Amino acid sequence: GGCWGLNRPSVGARRGRAVSAVPGAPRRAQPEEPRMNKPNNFDVQSTFCVLCGRTDDCPEKYGEKRSYVEYNLTVHYYCLLMSSGIWQRGEEDEGVDGFLITDIRKEVNRAAKLKCNICKKKGASIGCVAPKCKRSYHFPCGVQRECIFQFMEDFRSYCWEHRPVQKFTDKEPRGASRCTICLDLVEHLPVYTVLKSPCCKNAWFHRECLQYQALSAGIFFFRCTVCNNKDKFQKEMLRMGLYIPERDASWELEENAYQDLLYCYQHCDVKRCLCKKGRDYNEPDSKWEIKRCQYCGSRGTHLACSSMKSWEQNWECVECRSIFAKSGKYSKRKRRALTTSEKTNGTACLLEEPPPKSPRQSSGSPRNFLLQSPKIMSQNLSPCSHLELPASNRVTMSLSPVMSNRNWSLRQKHLREQRREVCNILKELKGQVKTKTTRLNINAENIWSTALKGFRQRNFSPTNTIEVNFSNCKNRSKTNTSAASKHHFFQLLMLHLQNSSLFEGSSGKNLSLDFQAVKENLYFEAGKMIAVSLVHGGPSPGFFSKTLFNCLVYGPENVKPALEDVADVDIAQTIQMIKYANSLSSLQSTLQDCCEFLAAAGCLRPVTALCDKNMLVNDILIYHVIKRISLPLESFRQGLKTLGVLEKMQMHPDAFSSILCHKPGRLSAETICDLFTIHSSSDVNKVKGADFWMGYLQDVESGESVVTLEDILLFVTGSCYIPSIGFDPEPTIKFLRIRYPIGKRLLNCLELPITKTYQQFKNKMELTIRNTLRVE
Repeated sequence: GGCWGLNRPSVGARRGRAVSAVPGAPRRAQPEEPRMNKPNNFDVQSTFCVLCGRTDDCPEKYGEKRSYVEYNLTVHYYCLLMSSGIWQRGEEDEGVDGFLITDIRKEVNRAAKLKCNICKKKGASIGCVAPKCKRSYHFPCGVQRECIFQFMEDFRSYCWEHRPVQKFTDKEPRGASRCTICLDLVEHLPVYTVLKSPCCKNAWFHRECLQYQALSAGIFFFRCTVCNNKDKFQKEMLRMGLYIPERDASWELEENAYQDLLYCYQHCDVKRCLCKKGRDYNEPDSKWEIKRCQYCGSRGTHLACSSMKSWEQNWECVECRSIFAKSGKYSKRKRRALTTSEKTNGTACLLEEPPPKSPRQSSGSPRNFLLQSPKIMSQNLSPCSHLELPASNRVTMSLSPVMSNRNWSLRQKHLREQRREVCNILKELKGQVKTKTTRLNINAENIWSTALKGFRQRNFSPTNTIEVNFSNCKNRSKTNTSAASKHHFFQLLMLHLQNSSLFEGSSGKNLSLDFQAVKENLYFEAGKMIAVSLVHGGPSPGFFSKTLFNCLVYGPENVKPALEDVADVDIAQTIQMIKYANSLSSLQSTLQDCCEFLAAAGCLRPVTALCDKNMLVNDILIYHVIKRISLPLESFRQGLKTLGVLEKMQMHPDAFSSILCHKPGRLSAETICDLFTIHSSSDVNKVKGADFWMGYLQDVESGESVVTLEDILLFVTGSCYIPSIGFDPEPTIKFLRIRYPIGKRLLNCLELPITKTYQQFKNKMELTIRNTLRVE
C-alpha cells in the first residue's frame, strides 16, 4: 500500500520492534509530517544515499532508490529498512512508507558517528545483533562482505562471522548438481552463494538465482521449484537473508496479460444456420447456445442447427472429421435431410449428423416419451398397465432400446458387463468390513495432508467402517449424511491423486519418480487409498495407463511400454528422433547429442547398423517407463494389496481394467432408470405418476430442465457418481400422497408425489432439488 516498485515487508513487524522496547509506553504525539505520495522526478543517478553514501541504483541488491527534492533526501529502501536505530512510527502514506522524515535525519546523524568495519568510512547505520559483537557496516558493504540481512520479524542483521548457516549432515551428497532455476552447475558446499532446499533433499540453488526468483514471484508464488513447498521453503530463505516482496507475481501485475486466453469462439459454422438472430447469436442454456468443436475449438454450431439436445453431446467440425476420416480412426458419416418432425419452421435443410456417442433424440413431448421396459412394450399395454401386474409387488423399470434409440458400440456394452462383474467382486471384498467405525476428520481445502494423517492414525483399519467429518464445514446441512460426506471425501481424494506429483502423463497416467514421496512412503499410501476407496464405496481412479495396469497385474518384467507412456516431452522427442532416424549417420549424430541421457539409462553402446535403433528404443522405454520407477511401483503394489484388491485385479484383469483405465461414462436417463427400483402397490392410483418420472429423466438428459442427472442422484444418495461397488442399499422409488419429493439418503429412497399433470410433477421436482442442493 502506497509504495512503488518493490513492496516492503510487513509494517507491523517493524513497528513491533519499537513497541517491544518499552512495554505499555503510550505513543508520543508527533509533529504532523508532510504526506508524500510520489517522489519528484529528477536525476536520481547522480544523488547519494544518505545512509550508505553510494549512488548505485540497483533495486535487486539495495532496494528501490527514492529521492525527495523538497527534503533534499535520497535513500536506498533496504538501507532504510535494515538500519538499527529507526523504525516505522508513521502511517503507511507518511514519510517514506511509514518512516518519518525527522526519524530518518536522526538516524543519519547517529550513523555519522559510526565507522564501517569494512570500508572504514563513517555512516555505518547497521550493526550485528550477535551478543558482544560491535561490528557496524553499510548495507552495500555488508552485501559485499556476505553478511546476512533478515527481512522478517525485527529485521536482524548478522556480520560475516556470526551469520546463520545451513546445516550439512555427513550423509549429504557431495559433488555438484544443476540449479533448477538457471540450470548451471552448483557445488554442494556450505558457502554464502549456495543455498539448499529445506524440503527437497537433492535441490540446490544459487543465492542470486533464488533472489531474482523471489523478486519476480512475490510472497504468493515464491516456492520450491522442485516440490512446490511454500511455507517451509520461504521460512528458510528468509532466515538465510532473501528478500521476498509482499506483492503479487510480476507476471500477474501486467495489465491484460492474459486477455487473449479469455477469447472464446462463438460462431455457428454449419451450412444452413437456423437462428434468425444470426450466426454469432449465443444464448446459454437454450437451443441457441453455441457449442465448439471438441477437438480444435475453432468451429462452432448452435445446438439446434445440429439437432443436438444437450450441451454434453460431442460435436466435431467438418475439418476435424475429415482429418480423422483420412487417418482411418473415424467412420465417415453421410449427411441426411431432416425428417418432418425435425424441420424448423417448415424448412428442411441439410445438417451435420451428430456423433455416434450422441444420437439424436426423437421428438415429442416428455409425457409421450414413455421409458417402458421391452416386456411391457411387447404386450402392447398402456403406460400404467404394467403397474397392475401382481408380480411380487415390485417392478424394476428399464429403458427400451427401441424408445431410447441408443446405438451403443460393442466396446461400450463390453465395458458395462465388466463393470457389473467388478461390482460383484467388490461386494465380495466388502464382506471383510466390520461394524466398528473409524472417524476421519478431513479439511476439504487440504485434502491430501488430512487424509494422510487419518490413514496413518493408530486406530485406522481398512476393515473398519469409515465415517468422514469435514472439519471446515461449519454450517453443515442436516441432510448431508455420513454416507454423503464419505462419497464426497473419496471423490476429492481420487481427484487429488490424479493431479498429484505421484503420477505423470495426460490422460492415461504412469507413476512418476519422486524421491521425497518414496522416502515418505507416499506411493504405498496412494495404493492403499485407492483400494479402500473401491471397497468402501468411493469412485474408481479411471486414470491408469494400460502400461501401469499391466505392470501391476502381470509384473513389470512382462510389459512392453510404448512411446505414449513417456510424459517428459524432451525425452519423448529424443526417443522419437532415434526411432525415425533414416540413416546410420543421422542415428549416430542423434546418439552423440544425447549421450549423457543414454549413459544414465545404461543404454550407451556402439551402433553399427540402422536396425540397431529398434532394440535401443525398446531398452530406453523399458528403463524410463518401468525400471526407473521400480521402487515407487513396488510400494504402490503393496498399497493395492489392502483388502485383497490387487489379488482380485490379477484374477480378473479385464474386469478391473474397465474401472481403473477408463473413466465412467456420463450419467444418462437409461442409467438412472436402471439404477432405481420402483416399489409398486396394489392401489394403482398411488403410482399413476410413474410415467411422469421416466419422462422427466428424459427431459433432464435433453437439457430441458434446470437440474442435472447428477443433481437427482446427489439428492437421493448424497453422491453425484455411481460407485464401482454400487449403492447399499439399492436405490428405490416410492409414490406417495405427499406435496413435494423427499430424498432419504440413509435408505437411498426417493419418495415422489402423485400429481395430476406432468408440468406439476416437473415443477415440484425442480423446485425441491434446486433448493435442497443450494442450501447444502
